[in-house]
Amino acid sequence: MSDPTQSPEPGAAAGGRRRPEPDRILEHDYDGIREYDNPMPGWWVYIFWATIAFAVLYWLNVPGLGSGKGRIAAYQADLARAQAKYGAPSAPAVALSEADLLAAAQDPAKLALGRTTFTTNCAACHGADGGGVIGPNLTDDYWIHGGAPLNLLGTVQNGVLDKGMPAWNAVLKPEQVEAVVAYVATLHGTTPANPKAPQGVKAGEAAPGDAAAPGTAK
Repeated sequence: MSDPTQSPEPGAAAGGRRRPEPDRILEHDYDGIREYDNPMPGWWVYIFWATIAFAVLYWLNVPGLGSGKGRIAAYQADLARAQAKYGAPSAPAVALSEADLLAAAQDPAKLALGRTTFTTNCAACHGADGGGVIGPNLTDDYWIHGGAPLNLLGTVQNGVLDKGMPAWNAVLKPEQVEAVVAYVATLHGTTPANPKAPQGVKAGEAAPGDAAAPGTAK
């Protein structure tokens, strides 16, 4: 038990609290506020410097840092695996003529591929039978972006981003693009279970103020 008549130890204050040691108070002050020199814990400082050293070694692509032969080699290996699984990135555009697309629409193998591609990627918006859900009806005579084979190709390749349709040329393989366009062309004139109301311009009619050729105005 401490003696209440005993003087407090140097640096101690009443109530057991320690006074700031004068030699650890920094010289500068801000509006009368003095800063106490309280360095970070040693373990924190060591980790801080270790992260800087790791960043330098990582940037220099040092093999054996972590696993593998360095970050660049790891990236190239990941890229090779992705290309083996999904194929190389599609070309900016599939070079097809209208004759190619019309011929594909008569090819049972390409139509089968087109149906599979359509069911997997397009049916959610256009319906399994092409009658339209969020996207437009693909079976009637009305088209937003044109119903000719090359119009369909351009729409599939480039997408309609403001309506939520992606540019499928960046996702599908060239043969899938050709096949799905051919398949969509065969949907025209069919009878879906629950057709969506017409949208766009009827084939053979130009949009108001548009001098487009007939059939080139979904």
